[in-house]
Amino acid sequence: MKLTRYEQETIVNFNAEEPDAIVYTRDKAVMRQLDALVTDYPDIFKCIGETDIDKTYSMPKSRISYRKPRRISEAKRQQARDAMKKLNNRGEMYGKCSTDTL
Repeated sequence: MKLTRYEQETIVNFNAEEPDAIVYTRDKAVMRQLDALVTDYPDIFKCIGETDIDKTYSMPKSRISYRKPRRISEAKRQQARDAMKKLNNRGEMYGKCSTDTL
């Protein structure tokens, strides 16, 4: 069954009393990420429910994090922009072949 982008939701649920958080998702990308964590760390991450369109996972609340947005100065932003331009221009030299030699 194909879900619309709107229906591909992820819900994180936890409370102050219980030590674990429950993550319910219908998003295939989130499922792949969490499945990899379940495989690599089965003692921490657990898949506790599954249907053909969704999965439910359990994990310690400490694995859920909130992050502040990065603050980048205009000088650092320009420095990163210049570095990427340099990398992209260098790729033109090696990445393209001429059709004349074919």
